[in-house]
Amino acid sequence: MVMKIEEEIKQARFKSAYQKVALNLIYTANWLEGKQQDFFKPFRITSSQYNILRILRGQHPNQISGTEIRSRMLDKNSDISRLLDRLIKKKLITKSPSSNDKRAADIAITTEGLDVLSQIDSRIDDSEKTNIRLSKEEASQLSNLLDKCRG
Repeated sequence: MVMKIEEEIKQARFKSAYQKVALNLIYTANWLEGKQQDFFKPFRITSSQYNILRILRGQHPNQISGTEIRSRMLDKNSDISRLLDRLIKKKLITKSPSSNDKRAADIAITTEGLDVLSQIDSRIDDSEKTNIRLSKEEASQLSNLLDKCRG
């Protein structure tokens, strides 16, 4: 059964359709974040750490700077230094001094990091389909509408 936003947050009226959609987007984003936390728990990473690993896999075998990683993050407010340090401790990434800029460091994904992503890849499609509960066409339409909101 589908619960409407009115039922979820126990609010019968909204100032406007725009307020309702904004609240629904925030509520749904937080709901999805909770689902992602549950999904990533067995892999001992967070969704932000997963985001970093995906960025680094896209650059593999090349290295990129922490600044470049931050610019590509889904959550621009992430504490990138802390996230990188935790991934280094887990041996999923490496960090080395940059040859171009003494103030910067170059980041690369390790074989272990690639292995974790491979394990996640084998399960994530089913998880996304289960959580999102939209057809391909509906998912594409929603994605386009969200792009339009930001446009």
